[in-house]
Amino acid sequence: QGQLVQSAGGLVQAGDSLRLSCAASGPTFSGRAFSRYSMAWFRQVPGKEREFVAALSWTGASTEYSDSVKGRFSISRDREENTLFLQMSNLKPEDTAIYYCAATNMHYMPLTSGEYDYWGQGTQVTVSS
Repeated sequence: QGQLVQSAGGLVQAGDSLRLSCAASGPTFSGRAFSRYSMAWFRQVPGKEREFVAALSWTGASTEYSDSVKGRFSISRDREENTLFLQMSNLKPEDTAIYYCAATNMHYMPLTSGEYDYWGQGTQVTVSS
């Protein structure tokens, strides 16, 4: 099987930057397999549905961002290290949430959580004003 293991999040102040990582492991993602997965980040706050944040196509040629993070967040992948990143800049209090990475072997870039097969454990990001 496969696992996605996320780095720790943190407590930061508004305007700060933070980078999240998501390491893929296990037979599902071994060798070049990780490169064939489209990846994404979602976030969730208590009492609300999981919200799309950013996605990266399996080719790496395409990215998509929610309007709320566009221009501030950047999604990327290190194929050699089988790791996905989310670079977050100019953080705002409304970015406070649990962040999840996700993977799908669909050869397109889903923007809905239901189309992803593998999930990280979640990481708390708290932005104080």
